Amino acid sequence: MAAQPTQESIRAQRSDAKRNHDALLEAAAAAFGEKGTDTSLEDVARRAGVGIGTLYRHFPTRDALVEAAYRRGVERLCDEADRLLAENEPDLALETWMRDFVGYIATKRGLASTLKLAADSHVDLFAYVHQRIRTAVDALVEAAAATGRIRADVDGSDLIRALGGICMVSDQAGWQEQARRLVSLLMDGLRYGAPGPAPQAEPAQL
Repeated sequence: MAAQPTQESIRAQRSDAKRNHDALLEAAAAAFGEKGTDTSLEDVARRAGVGIGTLYRHFPTRDALVEAAYRRGVERLCDEADRLLAENEPDLALETWMRDFVGYIATKRGLASTLKLAADSHVDLFAYVHQRIRTAVDALVEAAAATGRIRADVDGSDLIRALGGICMVSDQAGWQEQARRLVSLLMDGLRYGAPGPAPQAEPAQL
């Protein structure tokens, strides 16, 4: 009779599986960014330090791997908004996040394009991605407006459209530097007419 797996061995297997899953997503993101989504899956597995069989156990198809890498990239970008707000003044957090968005588009646009070729099968994914990005932008905008560092009439959906327009030329040489200059101009517009931070109250005199 075969020995039953122990709780320790089950936990170790789960830990190994998660580690392989994460390593495959990191490797896929790097490979897709460098070579496009048609890159060899064997190359992705090799970068992750696993066999091709392990890759297919986690991601049965190329499409599944592309979708997972795309979702992970969006989630990281959106999660970054909370960290930026915790560590910076809200307007600087917003500007930094928009610059990060440009960098994200530079490395992940090919993933989105590939998935949109079969858009009907990814409706829920794109709805989820849009909601995550909208939530992140709204949090950044609301925090900056509440402290008077940007105009109070800024709408998150308008800002997303503006960022999308800035990144439309991502197939041209040198576009990232141009896009970051446009982000700076956009921030100038967001700050124009803002009331500024409320003055600090004077400490009470003893």
